[in-house]
Parts: sequence; structure tokens; C-alpha cells
Amino acid sequence: MASPAPPVAAAAVPAADRVLQVLAVLARQGRPLTAAELIAHTGLTRSTLYRQLARLRRWGFVIEREGSYAPGPLSLQMALGFDLASELMRQARPTMEELARQSHESVGLIVAVNDQAICLDMVESHQSLRCSFEKGRSVPLRAGASAKCLLAHLAPSAQAAVLDAQYGAGTAERAAAEAELDTIRQAGHALSAGEVDDGVWGCSVPLMGASHQAAGVLTLMAPILRARHQEAALVQMTVVAGARISRRLLLH
Repeated sequence: MASPAPPVAAAAVPAADRVLQVLAVLARQGRPLTAAELIAHTGLTRSTLYRQLARLRRWGFVIEREGSYAPGPLSLQMALGFDLASELMRQARPTMEELARQSHESVGLIVAVNDQAICLDMVESHQSLRCSFEKGRSVPLRAGASAKCLLAHLAPSAQAAVLDAQYGAGTAERAAAEAELDTIRQAGHALSAGEVDDGVWGCSVPLMGASHQAAGVLTLMAPILRARHQEAALVQMTVVAGARISRRLLLH
């Protein structure tokens, strides 16, 4: 699994946004966090952190249990409301289910938020040995087919900001990353094997909306051993499914 993103320096986050920073960290981690863990992830002082947690608890966005903090019931209501309102999810879900049936593998819908790739929806394979990227999980926009495909199709200014944060300006690592992103754009898909989770092969394709920007990516995930020798067929299935969703998005 990819290592967690480094904490954002507290000074880099406006005071009015710190409560949102705490909520975002809780949402990304997918498990209850102690105050010490939240301090490590946010860079906030203990007194500032407790002020933000008190506000979030008062409004029902966070709950506290045995000294740990987790998203509260109002966060769940927001998530359910997002599921109902998301045009991307509505347009993608039928084709995701069809691709999962055709490939017998898991299929995810992933979007970029700031410097993270976040799973919006997942259709699980019915096979006993399967790969998935849990709904709500996030990883940095750096490794893996989903993250690289998203990064390759970000607006130039947003892409540059992420690359600056990851590699700095003018480094050999950044030049190599930019070349890889160019290759992904030209190919129309991104591939990875074991970059985020050991033993997992992935293929991602961009989902292009009416703005001609990628609304997200469609990712097929399979155990490397099962994908071996049928990569070309799996890529073709994913490309066709992605094109079908993109056409649907353009019509709405």
C-alpha cells in the first residue's frame, strides 16, 4: 500500500480552513484517529486541534469514542446525499457493472481531489480472489494506474502544482514523471502492477465530460497472476467501457 501523504504545515492552511483540514484527514484515513495521530497528519497544535474537534462534534460531523475520533452521522448524511446527486456515478454505474460481468474483475470509479485520488464507487468481482479499492479510500496522485491517469489529465496548472509538491522544479525525477504522463495521454490509458497494493494489476482510462476535462477515471483491477497473458483483452474492455461512459457524459 502507498505511504501516507506528508502532513500539511499548519501555517500553509488558512485559519478558517483548519476545521475542514481536520475533517478531510478523518475522511481520508478510513478509521478512527487519536488526537496524536491527527496532530501528526495536520501539523496543528493540540489546542487548535481540540477547538476544531469541538466544533465538528457540536455539529455532528465527528464522534469521539475511547479517545479516538471518527466521521459522525452528519458526515454519513452528506455522503449519502452525494451518492444520490452525483451525475458521474449515475452515468458510470451501469457500464461499470457490465465491465465487471464481462471481465470477472473489480471495477472502480476514481476522481481527483486536490492531491489525492479518491474512490467514488466500486463494483466488486464475484471471484473469491479479487482486488478492490474500497469506496472512500484515497491515495496520493503519484503511484498506480488510477492516480497516474488522473494526474495525466489534470489541467496544466493543477498538474504542475502536484508535480511541484512531489518532485520540485527542474529535477530529473520530475522530467521522468512528465514524460510518463505524456505517454499515458497518448496511449489513452494507464497501466500499473503492484504499485499501490502488492499483487494488483490495474488499467485506468479517463472519463471525459462536456468541458473536455477528465471528470474521473474508470479502473479495472485484477490479481496480477490472473491478468497475466490477457492484459490486452482487459485493456480493450476498459477502453471501450470508458468511451461509452464518456459519450453518456457528453450527452448530459
